Amino acid sequence: MGFAEVLSRAQLGLVAPLVRVEVHLGSGLPSFTIVGLPAPVVRESRERVRAALAHCGYELPAGRITVNLAPADLPKEGGRFDLPIALGILFASGQLQSPFELARTEFYGELGLTGELKPVPGLLLAALHAADRDHVLVVPRCSATELAAVTGKALFALAHLQELASGAELAVVQPAPRQIDASEVPGSLLDLRDVRGQWQGKRALLIAAAGGHSLLMEGPPGSGKTMLAQRLPGLLPPLKSAEALEVAAIRAVAQSLPGAHAGQRMCLPQAPPFRTPHHTASAHAIVGGGTILQPGEASLAHHGVLFLDELPEFDRRVLEALREPLESGRVTVARANQRADYPASFLLVAAMNPCPCGHAGQVRPACRCQPAQIERYRARISGPLLDRIDLQLRLAAVDAATLTDTSATSAPELTTSGARDLVCRARQRQHVRQGKLNAHLQAAETMRCCMPENAALELLRRAATQHGHSARSQHRILRVARSIADLQDREAVLVADVGEALSLRWQER
Repeated sequence: MGFAEVLSRAQLGLVAPLVRVEVHLGSGLPSFTIVGLPAPVVRESRERVRAALAHCGYELPAGRITVNLAPADLPKEGGRFDLPIALGILFASGQLQSPFELARTEFYGELGLTGELKPVPGLLLAALHAADRDHVLVVPRCSATELAAVTGKALFALAHLQELASGAELAVVQPAPRQIDASEVPGSLLDLRDVRGQWQGKRALLIAAAGGHSLLMEGPPGSGKTMLAQRLPGLLPPLKSAEALEVAAIRAVAQSLPGAHAGQRMCLPQAPPFRTPHHTASAHAIVGGGTILQPGEASLAHHGVLFLDELPEFDRRVLEALREPLESGRVTVARANQRADYPASFLLVAAMNPCPCGHAGQVRPACRCQPAQIERYRARISGPLLDRIDLQLRLAAVDAATLTDTSATSAPELTTSGARDLVCRARQRQHVRQGKLNAHLQAAETMRCCMPENAALELLRRAATQHGHSARSQHRILRVARSIADLQDREAVLVADVGEALSLRWQER
């Protein structure tokens, strides 16, 4: 008879709930049972643990071995419970004494048949939750160095089960300065001056980055829509430490998908994420879900940019699923027996052609689409979704003279570095004034922080009456005008600011 309890953690969305691995050794016919809603891969731990213990010279206790993964109603996935189960059996049978205080130590690791510890996906999320509880972590050595660097916490590394039996002190991995890849540094991103012409597009990018506003660009093929979108992440300031941890945790969860490499390199990103899903992506791929709940592209773009090229080609259900995240900044995925809540505060940038052939409104080449075809094509984007997009810009094709002009101009081209400085100053004004970006203001906050002068307010009223702007659209116009004023380091919102914000609602005119 014996009993032992070892701590570990499961994974449910972006939450890592504590799991108590309880091991009971009883009399009776030999059996090895794992209970507590284990997935098939967790039930297979019995064979891995059995072989690892035998190879390391330990004995599997005779009689009934019952392993309970508490709480019993929480689904358990993955091979991370191999090490806690094996240690629970060894502690309960008296074959091994724990060198740690079990009530404050969490164990993770998949066991090989010879007792070596293999990397486990999704450990970053568990490590962050453990750090909040001031718990000690014991993890596979192959994951320890990067895990310590990302979390900033010291932890114990274990390469083989026999290291606990040898009596030697376990290796303590101290956090080291993180090496940043060149691709993560904002200055290494594509430069805005590479885009010839399209000053309206560059101005729209600047406003979108300054206030966190969503942007839709419509124009013929080759007008520079994708080039502009690709340069938007470079205009955003580097991620703060807390934001980088959130982004890294979401990536760690996404990398735990079946088939993902468990030893994939972890890092704290510095540049905001930039996600570009294909237009054939499903709703589960965009907002999250699946048989095993996983974050989608909207969550992987958290604190960054989600770029949807060829917007009308996306499935209608996919586009409608983005309406709630655009408002709340979160995605809630519910299934019959599971529920997960993912952050999804992203900057949406979309691009589309004016018609199926892309040449509507041009003389050469001329558009050959029928009016009914154009109407069906544009109707794929619903009014409620358009209502949630702050900036709606129509781009014209760049003429050959502008494209090939290499002469010096009196006004220097706007560079990504210069634009990022303007954006950072504008965002600093917003955080001092209201503690958040303009795009995230609620209705009452909008009326308090974005109220323009009387002449500008009268202009907004006339435009709303003429074009039928909804209340949501009017609030969004005010927020865009507030961002334009912030770019000018002005507290007052003038007629010119509201006029420019109205000009950037092309789809509604």
